[in-house]
Amino acid sequence: MIDVSDIGEFYSTRLGMTARRLIADQLAKRWESLKGANILGLGYAMPYLDMWCAEADRVINFMPARLGARHWPQGKSNLTCLVDNGALPLDDSSIDFALVMHGAELAHDLPVMLSDLWRVLAGQGRVVFVVPNRRGMWARFDNTPFGHGHPFSSGQITQKLREAGFVPGTISNALMIPPSKQRFILKSATAIEHTGLLVSPGFSGILIADATKQLYASAAGKTVKRSIKILAPKPATVPAIRSKI
Repeated sequence: MIDVSDIGEFYSTRLGMTARRLIADQLAKRWESLKGANILGLGYAMPYLDMWCAEADRVINFMPARLGARHWPQGKSNLTCLVDNGALPLDDSSIDFALVMHGAELAHDLPVMLSDLWRVLAGQGRVVFVVPNRRGMWARFDNTPFGHGHPFSSGQITQKLREAGFVPGTISNALMIPPSKQRFILKSATAIEHTGLLVSPGFSGILIADATKQLYASAAGKTVKRSIKILAPKPATVPAIRSKI
């Protein structure tokens, strides 16, 4: 089973830094500003939360117990903690925006995780899932975090979101490069990404699916789990960080 050390080691490699840049570029194009928002990262979202830390009101990252946790951000007060995915220690409707990264595909019980995520999101709150694409190369090799857990097709992730009471939005693609450490591939990553997204986006390494909390249609019958301890961390201002390859 992959853990936090394995994922952290991946992002310290040239391949990991390249993957982070390509994914972050896609996220930034869709959500250029989250000024004043309360942001939650679920899973291993820290490398991508950096871009919003300076403008958001609050940013925290919850890591599932089976994955492990690590201090983030470096040199600042810790904004991560270990949690049970089905009992997030947050008030109802307290989060404006959530990013689930290395979370959905590794979840022990995805419906339970989605149910509690629905609970903590504010009305019309938005959530973004970055998941391995089952049609892509990255899901077929276990030398990266995207090769572990359960990959998704666009139809599967859409169905899961609807069942959990979310209104699915757009699904985009990223990681058209193969999961290779070859220098030529890494140097040409931007060109390969651009060409691949034009020619065959369906075979990307990951899917980026966004959704909005639906307030009424699926709220009936939901089981709301109360948390014993409620966290309301207030982070220090952290400058936005963008990887440069």
